[in-house]
Amino acid sequence: MTEAIQPDLKDLQIKDGAVASSEEKAHPSGLTLEERFQLCRSVAEECISEDELRRLLNKPMPIAYDGFEPSGRMHIAQGVMKAINVNKLTKAGCHFKFWVADWFAQLNNKMGGDLKKIQTVGKYMIEVWKAVGMDLSKVEFLSSSEEINKRPDEYWTLVMDIARKNSLGRVVRCSQIMGRSETDELSAAQIFYPCMQCADIFFLKADICQLGMDQRKVNMLAREYCDDIKKKLKPVILSHRMMPGLLEGQEKMSKSDPNSAIFMEDSEAEVSAKIKKAFCPPQVVVGNPCLEYIKYIILPWFNKFEVVRDEKNGGAKAYESMEELEQDYMSGALHPGDLKPALAKSLNVILQPVREHFETNEEAKELLKKVKSYKVTK
Repeated sequence: MTEAIQPDLKDLQIKDGAVASSEEKAHPSGLTLEERFQLCRSVAEECISEDELRRLLNKPMPIAYDGFEPSGRMHIAQGVMKAINVNKLTKAGCHFKFWVADWFAQLNNKMGGDLKKIQTVGKYMIEVWKAVGMDLSKVEFLSSSEEINKRPDEYWTLVMDIARKNSLGRVVRCSQIMGRSETDELSAAQIFYPCMQCADIFFLKADICQLGMDQRKVNMLAREYCDDIKKKLKPVILSHRMMPGLLEGQEKMSKSDPNSAIFMEDSEAEVSAKIKKAFCPPQVVVGNPCLEYIKYIILPWFNKFEVVRDEKNGGAKAYESMEELEQDYMSGALHPGDLKPALAKSLNVILQPVREHFETNEEAKELLKKVKSYKVTK
């Protein structure tokens, strides 16, 4: 299954038609510097900055990181998209560190602040990534509570220095990273949270911050901190797109709304039912969550999107580019009635190994049972 996630290098377009020099020093990945750059760049909606990323890739094994709060069942954007992105980065020669942010989830009152429940959810999430096909050969999962307690002097000195060098207003503006807004009434713990997340980047010696666009503000805070301490090499930010919810007007998937997202262990029937109800207006591309699923999940996974329909409706067709699909959809040649069943079928193919893992592996089955029993708290 891992191979299915890995993008076909023939699909990578070298900018401006440039061809890498045959004299370029060989990399253990077998890829040229330009191919590795394009692979890393393809995971992000925004890169800060491309020049810095190119220079960074001269390093033998850059460290990329993402942190996640164990906060409930995993939806498909966090599960499948993250597997795709991690596999691209490790294929490009990066080592990936997952920060299992159990203390952060407790600070943010996830799972009612119950650390044992939070840690159970963290174990469940790792099982999901294993099952879906994330290549773990260059991936490590690090628990924040364990790692911070190993080197507390280093960590808390960093946190205090970051807090000292930033105003309260600047820190509060980072509250988006917790799923909060600047106008929310924040606890003292939640005000402390951004300073800690900023410190994580340096504590983990991360070269690349590969998080969602919703984490951009704290990643920028880390780059600003580099200016404060006169650190020349700043972390490169590769911010991936945030997937919308399935219903109209939902800019982001919500775990608290079961109709907003597809979860990684949803049954075939549940996936089909959710896609059938999804917002997908005919001939409308902008703000269409079904098309977003195809663009950011189906095409990167399969390198094509297959539609099966009667000959009178155009017959079967395999789309290999989003541009071609969007043209057909806008013209009406591709109707939601044909697109939705094809999307549900493709999603179910991806999720089947995950379902099987949680049905046949006793440890995973028990973890899922516990996670489903927990009340999700914001």
